[in-house]
Amino acid sequence: MPINQKIPTWFAVPAVFAVLSVISYQTLIVPENLEGAKNVLTMAKTIPIPVAGPESIEFDPKGEGPYAAVVDGRILKWRGDDLGWVDFAYTSPHRPLGLTFEKKTGDLYICDGYLGLMKVGPEGGLAELIVDEAEGRKVMFANQGDIDEEEDVFYFNDSSDKYHFRDVFFVAVSGERSGRVIRYDKKTKEAKVIMDNLVCNNGLALNKDRSFLITCESGTSLVHRYWIKGPKAGTRDIFAKVPGYPDNIRLTSTGDFWIGLHCKKNLIGRLIVNYKWLGKLVEKTVKLEYVIAFINGFKPHGVAVKISGETGEVLELLEDKEGKTMKYVSEAYERDDGKLWFGSVYWPAVWVLDRK
Repeated sequence: MPINQKIPTWFAVPAVFAVLSVISYQTLIVPENLEGAKNVLTMAKTIPIPVAGPESIEFDPKGEGPYAAVVDGRILKWRGDDLGWVDFAYTSPHRPLGLTFEKKTGDLYICDGYLGLMKVGPEGGLAELIVDEAEGRKVMFANQGDIDEEEDVFYFNDSSDKYHFRDVFFVAVSGERSGRVIRYDKKTKEAKVIMDNLVCNNGLALNKDRSFLITCESGTSLVHRYWIKGPKAGTRDIFAKVPGYPDNIRLTSTGDFWIGLHCKKNLIGRLIVNYKWLGKLVEKTVKLEYVIAFINGFKPHGVAVKISGETGEVLELLEDKEGKTMKYVSEAYERDDGKLWFGSVYWPAVWVLDRK
């Protein structure tokens, strides 16, 4: 075609749209790069699980496990490569989430995303419901908790007192402040709200000396701190902000915290979360699977962050950038033997990375 000849409209228009589509995809959808992240999660060993979504994992006082909470209401126990996964406990046909063993009794506390806080003995079986309301409001979305064994107190998140687990992404993107932290006194059986006005507070953990707890908001990526003891007792502040959408939190033996990140952020996710009108529009008009796909850039991947237990600063960022091995990380659990275990809110697998 001669240089001075005009490009036909039938050719130019599709070409322009094609270029704009590429630019839009790169700008809106592609997840952001994480500075300093180590792409090492691809080296983790995959342990398939027969049911999807081992959202939380836990080890019993004897060090056995992990135990995993899965979507059909069961708590499964890993018995090694020879025996595989076996049934341990049952909650409801809905969704058990956060798992916490009490060391002195062997009881397992279970946050059920529909019923409330439940408990089962060290032999397993059918879990009993122990908390389903606090201060006159139903517990709709118990998510993760932690126990102060000296004080006989259990702290847990109610991510929303209006929605159940199935609406988790809509709760996060709508910006609705219906999340709470509840303090359950095992001796008096009293359930008291100690934090509220939170946006889908997901993970929760006590620090090493039990002087404060932290809880993270999935949509805002903020990690809030609530002081339990000391001169600041009863007050709260912002402890950290993490580079992704946080899920469960686990304390390490050295006093730091691992936080599972559902995915890295992209521009479209930021827009949905930061503009409430857009978040509410998405909630009403877009199917959940599409919301998830847009936010993770149509490429499920694995990310976890370790933050300081003293300052909240980021100490380590680990990822599976392309999602070759790990996807939808909900929890990172560091063991004293150097192994780092991972759960997933949607994927039918648990992973373990040997760091020694």
